[in-house]
Amino acid sequence: MSTTALPQRAPLRRHITTDSVPSTSPSSAAGSPNDSPTASASSTSLSSLGSVDDFQRQPEQKLVDSNGNDFKIPDYSIKDIRDAIPKHCFERSAVRGLAYVARDVALMAGTFYLFNTYCTPENVPSYPLRAALWTGYTVLQGLFGTGLWVLAHECGHQSFSPSKTLNDTVGWLCHSALLVPYFSWKISHGKHHKGTGNMERDMVFRPRTREEQATKFGLNLHDMHELVEETPIYTATSLLIQQIGGWQAYLIANVTGHDNHAKQPEGKGTGRKNGNGSVNHFFPSSPLYERKDEHLILLSDLGLLITASILFMVGRTYGWSNLLVWYIVPYMWVHHWLVAITYLQHTDPTLPHYTGETWTFARGAAATIDREFGFIGRSLFHGIIETHVLHHYISTIPFYHADEATEAIKPVMGQHYRSDTKGGSLGFLKSIWSSARMCQWVEPNEGATGDNKNVLFYRNCNGNGMPPAKLSPKGQQEKVRKTMMAQVEDDSE
Repeated sequence: MSTTALPQRAPLRRHITTDSVPSTSPSSAAGSPNDSPTASASSTSLSSLGSVDDFQRQPEQKLVDSNGNDFKIPDYSIKDIRDAIPKHCFERSAVRGLAYVARDVALMAGTFYLFNTYCTPENVPSYPLRAALWTGYTVLQGLFGTGLWVLAHECGHQSFSPSKTLNDTVGWLCHSALLVPYFSWKISHGKHHKGTGNMERDMVFRPRTREEQATKFGLNLHDMHELVEETPIYTATSLLIQQIGGWQAYLIANVTGHDNHAKQPEGKGTGRKNGNGSVNHFFPSSPLYERKDEHLILLSDLGLLITASILFMVGRTYGWSNLLVWYIVPYMWVHHWLVAITYLQHTDPTLPHYTGETWTFARGAAATIDREFGFIGRSLFHGIIETHVLHHYISTIPFYHADEATEAIKPVMGQHYRSDTKGGSLGFLKSIWSSARMCQWVEPNEGATGDNKNVLFYRNCNGNGMPPAKLSPKGQQEKVRKTMMAQVEDDSE
């Protein structure tokens, strides 16, 4: 189970700042501590705060997460976070960044050379042994390729070096070599950071609601508190599909991202919905992007075209079976690790999600979790697993300063810093299964009022953790009515 790094303490003092007030406007999201959500006038007016007597007469129900642990809405500012971090942690080194790129490329090139030189029929006559060794090759190249992917991810966040030109050049080269549309991903990923934990705006990890889960399985909303266990076979099949094709499905159809594209300010999202290919990372017309960025989408596509052309020539010259082992299987390993890492960074029974009324950048960034993957995570994957909470607060801090910066923000976050390091590397792998069994949809705590009713927690059909809330027939009818109305609106579009 997930644990918090520090024991629970009294809530920190409230700072009425631009990052600590609610925001429901898409244009008010913060992508960095210096670009925080802007409050509406009503959210900060004295008349909207109420009196002390009002709060004493109407205490809000205590919140609990999916494990039954007490939960309080975060109450600190981005400034508190930033001020706690030593100044040198913000320093970026181009030489150091390039050295890590050179290391990862050397590992991949050296592995390729060694296996092609020595793992041959002449040196290893046994076909089963040779097949086993080449299988190990694909695993190793997948690990090294994931490390290179992470460095390109650093480039996308401008934490690789002080030079934007160098960052984007290195990022485009590295991601294109891994068949990732660099600028397309960079833009949508930046929007994910601006809306993390927001049910209306998160571009990547927006879980299903209770209504959406019931619709998927044809269940009655009112009866979902009567737990209908999902079989382990179903969970295993779902995970297999996620790990094999989740990344591609995200790029092609924006699965798991929000579906509010009609709110795109330039009108490009009118009639566009996830899942049918109209919302993707390859077309400049996709509502994921503004018109000013359309040339960058084409540049990303060019990088993919160049890499695909090189791979075609390799396959035609040296054989498609060789291409399968040399590149395609390692490519699938890279995306297995990518999906597993990002899934576990944002999916855990202790993590909340927020509606737009209650979400702020500071709260959303805390809806992430650090884990531990030992040598692989810290050395080969450049600490992306172990320091993700800090990364969501200030994504421009380079990974080699992230451990120190993480320790600096823990006292500020208090009970809201979450990590799950139990079992080390094996515990990380086990968490994929446990999260899939416990985190299937989100809903508010039963009877929650005020801001608390806008905080959603994971529930499941497996009887694990807190049970789903019981709906009154009236409440069920209202939810069904809203769901049907939303479907009618979608059809009309």
